[in-house]
Amino acid sequence: MAFRFHKMHGLGNDFVVIDARDDAVAIDEARARALADRRTGIGCDQVIMVGAGTPAADVTMRIWNSDGSEVSACGNATRCIPVLLGRDCSIETAAGLLHASLEDGGARVDMGRPRFDWDAIPLAYAMDTAAMPVGWGALEGPAAVNVGNPHLVFFVPDATVVPLETLGPEIENDPLFPERINVNIATLHAPDHATMRTWERGAGLTRACGTGACATFAAGRRLGRFASRVRLDLPGGTLQLEEGSEGQLLMSGPAIHVFAGEADWQAFG
Repeated sequence: MAFRFHKMHGLGNDFVVIDARDDAVAIDEARARALADRRTGIGCDQVIMVGAGTPAADVTMRIWNSDGSEVSACGNATRCIPVLLGRDCSIETAAGLLHASLEDGGARVDMGRPRFDWDAIPLAYAMDTAAMPVGWGALEGPAAVNVGNPHLVFFVPDATVVPLETLGPEIENDPLFPERINVNIATLHAPDHATMRTWERGAGLTRACGTGACATFAAGRRLGRFASRVRLDLPGGTLQLEEGSEGQLLMSGPAIHVFAGEADWQAFG
């Protein structure tokens, strides 16, 4: 059976987006991993399935990382949904109801309010999530925040020189994090400007991570390091983060439709 898909990306964080609003499809861990494979599949960081609306939302969204694991949120993919639909929309995810609106070249998303309680991250045991008394190599004292996905944020003198390709998987799979963890490293240039990189849980190094940017902004606001509106420079480009009137995280940035294609489900299990 053939199916249609869309290849999209936000700052180089790329997706295979399957529009299942009219025809439901079955995706499991093995099929998501096969779709995401860059040599034998279509290739992407995450597989996104857009489903039919609910009484509360215009559409639903499910997300699988390239290793096949399903996750609750993806900020860059969320910006792609209004671009795909061609209109502002509400999106029901496992992390909650999100609202996205079209902007020139991309979209703006209300990602909701961050959570900082240790059991909301979650951590294996209680500790201060603003300055955790733990470290891995040169990375010490991170902040932890859940923005639909669990994240650690390290503020460092130079984010470009940290060996995230080796420290990232070590931290991601540490027993302290029962659901694994995303790892962000950021360098503050000014209260309204920072550079950051992310090791994504289940996907590795990516050119951009929307929830990572939200987590970094939320941690910086909590620690008093960021203004209420910040420019974050990622390897793939720039995102704008802003704190809403009720403490919600507002993210703006590019979202690009690259091409549409057709493939055979039998090729993916």
